[in-house]
Amino acid sequence: MRSREYDLDFRDRAGRLRAWGIGLLVVAALQWAWCALLLVTPYSVDEKPDDPYPAECEPRLFTDRGTANGGVYRGDWCQNERDWPEALAVLGLSVPVSVAGVALFTSGSVSIRMSAHAEAMRELDKYADAHARSTASSVTGTTGGTTTAPSVSE
Repeated sequence: MRSREYDLDFRDRAGRLRAWGIGLLVVAALQWAWCALLLVTPYSVDEKPDDPYPAECEPRLFTDRGTANGGVYRGDWCQNERDWPEALAVLGLSVPVSVAGVALFTSGSVSIRMSAHAEAMRELDKYADAHARSTASSVTGTTGGTTTAPSVSE
């Protein structure tokens, strides 16, 4: 495989890594949104199946000793419907997903940038070598394939 083909394949793989990282970050953001939905939206609870008048419950985050914290012992069904561990479990699951997403995104981005930098350095080296050859040929007096010694003027 030639150098350019290898470099393009390397960049393609790095782009896929970065895309996977973005995908995992989107999944983590959806998990955060689900956690926020669980904590800030009011909800209703059926006390028995097909209850025509379900109990209305306050959001878990905005309640202070309200319906969400009372519990079944007082005849309140809200506490068991949306409990804190469920919301915190969703939030906890988002941590490894977001860490993996950040790692993949960063790895892919850095790989692409380093590949572009290496290509730019190769191009600069090529121009520098061409310039050095043209400067060297004008100093040594190369003309038509024969080399003449430079003349010294007094």
